[in-house]
Amino acid sequence: MAGADAAAVAAALAAVKFDANGLVPAIVQERDSGAVLMLGYMDATALERTLTSGRVWFWSRSRGEYWRKGDTSGHIQLVASVAADCDGDTLLVRVRQVGPACHTGAQTCFDGRGLPAVSAVAD
Repeated sequence: MAGADAAAVAAALAAVKFDANGLVPAIVQERDSGAVLMLGYMDATALERTLTSGRVWFWSRSRGEYWRKGDTSGHIQLVASVAADCDGDTLLVRVRQVGPACHTGAQTCFDGRGLPAVSAVAD
């Protein structure tokens, strides 16, 4: 794995629009299947660590600390790519997921939690 270019990382961090709490939502997607795995939050340090380490880092709003996905469970996320949306206020982190992504043991955090929405899409 080649090292990240420091100037490119600094420019990427400067382009992201963090909220009033210094956070940006990060949608995590499985690179190969396209499945949406989870949503987490990153501050500038977590994003920098993600961009430079090859593993996904988050800021835990509930615990007030950094966490690297998989350090306790072994279900790591290996970074394939990171992109900001057109406004720079949301990230899409594409990963190779090792094991389930959700702390409940489900493959994604969105399994079995559908809401009763009216569908405007014909089958």
